[in-house]
Parts: sequence; C-alpha cells; structure tokens
Amino acid sequence: MQTAPLHEVLVTQVEDILKRSEEKSQPLEVDPIRAELFELFVVAHGAGFLEEDAEHDLTADELCKILATRWGLDQAAQSSVARQEKLDSDHLVKMRLLWSLLRLWMEWTYAWQRWDEFHPPADSSEADGE
Repeated sequence: MQTAPLHEVLVTQVEDILKRSEEKSQPLEVDPIRAELFELFVVAHGAGFLEEDAEHDLTADELCKILATRWGLDQAAQSSVARQEKLDSDHLVKMRLLWSLLRLWMEWTYAWQRWDEFHPPADSSEADGE
C-alpha cells in the first residue's frame, strides 16, 4: 500500500476540517477548528512547505488555490464573471471559508516569520543564573 506524500495529506486534512466547519456552521477562527488548522500549519512549516520557492508550496495563496481548484471555485468564479451573475450560495460559502483560511494562514506565517524579532535568544549569562 502506497501512502500519499505529506503535502497532499496536509491539503486533504485542511479540506476535511473546512468541510466539517461548514457542516457544523463553526467559524474557522474558534477552537477546536482553529487549533486543528494551526497544527497542520506547524507541520507544513516544519516540512518547509511555507517557503515560496519550496518544491511543494503550501503558502496561504497556494493552499487556497489548490482548494479552490478541488472545489471548482476557480471555474465557478470565471463563469460568474463571464455571465455577469453572482456566485451561487454553495460556492459563496466555500469562498468565504477560503477567505477565512487565507487570513488565518497569512497571520500565522507573519507571526512565525517575526518570532525571533520579538523573542531574542536568552543571554547565556542569564541562562546560567549569573
């Protein structure tokens, strides 16, 4: 039995969380959903997937593009513009989920990138109790 690559597993797990959030009408920004998404964010970071030049890019933009394609949102949006009609309610709900995910993922990325700036390494003399 062959297992899926980690980046695909992460995308599928994010998708499953978003579907559950939608089914239960729970916002992504509230635990337990937020905590579950953050755990996946940490795994993606640890695997190097949050770098824009990564072989498997799971930055906020790319992750949302992948999910939009899986859900047919890219085609629905193009069709909506071409017909000059609003998105149907199902697509609009999914779009809102992606906007929330995008915002969370971007905020976490920003905070993660700036961690060292606000948490300098402890001075060795302080660490020794001097």
